[in-house]
Amino acid sequence: MQLEKTFLDIIYQDEVMVVINKPNGLLVHRSPMAADASEFAIQVLRDQIGQKVYPVHRLDRKTSGLLVFALNEEVNKLLQMAFMNRFVEKKYLALVRGFIAEKGTIDYALTNESGKVQDALTHFRLLQHFEIEIPNGKFSTARFSLVEVNPETGRMHQIRKHFAHIFHPIIGDRPHGCNKQNKLFLEKWGMNSMLLHANELTFKHPISHQEMTFKANLPADFELTIERLSEKV
Repeated sequence: MQLEKTFLDIIYQDEVMVVINKPNGLLVHRSPMAADASEFAIQVLRDQIGQKVYPVHRLDRKTSGLLVFALNEEVNKLLQMAFMNRFVEKKYLALVRGFIAEKGTIDYALTNESGKVQDALTHFRLLQHFEIEIPNGKFSTARFSLVEVNPETGRMHQIRKHFAHIFHPIIGDRPHGCNKQNKLFLEKWGMNSMLLHANELTFKHPISHQEMTFKANLPADFELTIERLSEKV
């Protein structure tokens, strides 16, 4: 039996770069930490457009959304420098546990895989509160917040760790999330994805220097979850 072939949603493509809307569950490239994976965004995109691609940055396997690839080494270096020097504005959408503040900044250093402590800064603003009639521990209802997230730095698992740090973990996150809430979403709605999506990127084109903004639609399960929660408000 032939397995269904993955087909990536290309948001933008020109002669030097490609921007895709990565589905959650797909690794950017091969990793020893995910030996179970047989498909990778870099390989699928290469086969889809018929040429070598260079991943400019990365998204967690469980995170969906905008991912930029260069089509040659020179452009790859230029774009990586733009990300490294914080010339790229990144916006994410996340569904988190609890009623979060209207806006805020999380300034909390994180330790990378090599044990190095790095500064990490994440800004957020509230988009919508949700409250549903489901008992949650000592509370008679369960509360959630949809937030727009603007990470100023790009540390590994930064957004996930930062929201867990302020006790508003992202729904569907493992291991940084809340097991009780993850179980609730799985049992009630069959939702097993992490609800973190890279929905907007703004940066200057590496060749023309024209400012460009790219947007990616939410995955169907994320959008459906928001609709279900909105009905309960």
